[in-house]
Amino acid sequence: IVWLWKPLIATSLIVAVSLFVVMVNYSEKPYILLQPVFGQTFSSHWMFSKQPYKAFKPHLGYVSIPKQEPLKLHCELCSIVSSSGQMLGQGAGPQIDRSPCIWRMNNAPTRGFEHDVGRQTTLRVVSHTSVPLLLQKPQYFFGQGNDTIYVVWGPLRNMRKDGKGIVYNMLRQAAENYPHARIYVTTEDRMNYCDMVFKKETGKDRIQSGSYLSTGWFTLILAMDMCKEIHIYGMINDTYCKTEGYRKVPYHYYEAGSRDECAEYLLHESAPYGGHRFITEKSVFAKWAKTHAIKFFNPPWQLS
Repeated sequence: IVWLWKPLIATSLIVAVSLFVVMVNYSEKPYILLQPVFGQTFSSHWMFSKQPYKAFKPHLGYVSIPKQEPLKLHCELCSIVSSSGQMLGQGAGPQIDRSPCIWRMNNAPTRGFEHDVGRQTTLRVVSHTSVPLLLQKPQYFFGQGNDTIYVVWGPLRNMRKDGKGIVYNMLRQAAENYPHARIYVTTEDRMNYCDMVFKKETGKDRIQSGSYLSTGWFTLILAMDMCKEIHIYGMINDTYCKTEGYRKVPYHYYEAGSRDECAEYLLHESAPYGGHRFITEKSVFAKWAKTHAIKFFNPPWQLS
């Protein structure tokens, strides 16, 4: 009887090891999850909804400086705080600070605005164009007491690692000056992926249409991968600026004299080249919210 069990045990071990290898390879290639839907239209079957939420999966599209390690952060609930003037006067700060993960964008400050935007920052998504603004206050953003994760996106010409990427060089120097800082950059593949999502959702090629993706676009795509539930504060929907008696607020809550938000959005939406398609992006976000746990606050969105 013993000699009958030996080949069975050996076969079982081989099968188990093979399955383990397959699962490891699968877990290290998150983009495999996206390939089956590349040929489909992004109507009611938004691809992120097809992915089960997996805790502690490394995000290979974002790598650290200088170690080149993938980003590892996962949250049950992410509160994304807009930089919009809509945040002013809402008193949402205490509610935001109760969230386990709090995300902000670019150089939006908390100091002086705590009552409306909160005090804590878990992760900050930053445009390549905003990096010089962060470096004007390097101790505030990258100092020893700041454990915020920074995810910086930008085109290859500015983010290349061969010494010719001007923004990457700035970030590398910041990492040397502040070794405690947690700085990640978006890979070229991930940048191309974000462009592909824009084309799939809008039917327009980003470059040919003269569009620049906003930091909000990159933030939402990252959050869809990383957060089980998403709360977004201070973001208006795509029809807000057409509603009668809409609330006029500055484009950024920390720039009191800046252009009215809706005027800024309309200017960008109609720009023939180099504009952010904020209104178009908001319509896409509304579609994503129907298949993912996304809620909008201050102002709330009515999703039909």
